[in-house]
Amino acid sequence: MHLSTLLSIQWDVNPAIFQIGNYELRYYTLFFMISFALGYKIVENIFKKEQADIEMLGTLLTYIAIGGIMGARIGHCVFYDWEYFSTRPLEILLPIEIDNGVRFTGFRGLASHGGAVGLIISLLLFSKFVSKKPVFWIMDRLVIPMFLAGGFIRLGNLMNSEIVGSITTVPWGFEFIQSYPGEIRHAVQLYESVAYFILAFIFYRLYNNTTLKDKRGFFFGLFLTTMFIIRFILEFFKKEQTGLQESIDVGLTTGQLLSIPFALAGLFIMYQSNKKHG
Repeated sequence: MHLSTLLSIQWDVNPAIFQIGNYELRYYTLFFMISFALGYKIVENIFKKEQADIEMLGTLLTYIAIGGIMGARIGHCVFYDWEYFSTRPLEILLPIEIDNGVRFTGFRGLASHGGAVGLIISLLLFSKFVSKKPVFWIMDRLVIPMFLAGGFIRLGNLMNSEIVGSITTVPWGFEFIQSYPGEIRHAVQLYESVAYFILAFIFYRLYNNTTLKDKRGFFFGLFLTTMFIIRFILEFFKKEQTGLQESIDVGLTTGQLLSIPFALAGLFIMYQSNKKHG
């Protein structure tokens, strides 16, 4: 028996915390709610320090929740599993499964790239109709909660034993009993989660101890670039997901293909921010 098999972590966690009838509360849903609660408190603290209008926060949370979740959901269905969802359109926007009767499942498939697009659209609308401030004003103040949300979502993926890594021989590999028994794989969900939590801490320190926040848009651009460079790198350790790469065969995964424009957009936003500030 290989040493990696002996030292690997056997992961056999029930993704549901409890179930009542057809309703179940999953760790994924719980972590998602925690990320929103923490994000709200962080932004509230930033608003108080900067004497911004606290009354906008409730509306902001609504815009973010709708835009982020719907964008992430549509992104997953279109980029990763269109063959399935094209015949089940109700399951795209509703957290249900209808194959064997109607069953509440929650949104099990969410794509970070779609979530980023949905979030940007919702913040553009919020800026125009609610805050009446430049869109980068609010975007710069949301980067820390967005890193935290990414970290908690990946922890939810870990609890679901989904979006797993590629097969490995490293001694810290995971055997996902419920989805890939008998195979030792990278716990890439954990890698990504830890990376986002570390970046949330770094960005928190930067925001509070530098003048970079005075360069409108710089923090958001830096967020896009760092998040999607990490996403691009970690795709090398993920089990390949079907999707966009099937029609664009350039040796990259769907996640990598979608990450490139976001990372480049972040660099452009930072350049423009420095240029205007200068």
